Amino acid sequence: MKVYKLKRKFRGYKKGTQFYLVAQSEFIGVKEFVLRTKDLADRVSVNESELFQNFIFIGVKTVNVEQKDI
Repeated sequence: MKVYKLKRKFRGYKKGTQFYLVAQSEFIGVKEFVLRTKDLADRVSVNESELFQNFIFIGVKTVNVEQKDI
């Protein structure tokens, strides 16, 4: 998952808050991004310009998934 960090205060979140990019879509040239806080408690939907103005890309975090025998 891609990890982003806030550059400045945004929609009530403090500067430095980390978010995971969980979804992105494009419809007729309009890009929309859905980010979740690192604890996955809150969700924020932003357009492309808001993403570039308010967030810094930190890197990619790998996610390990455990499989259980059924």
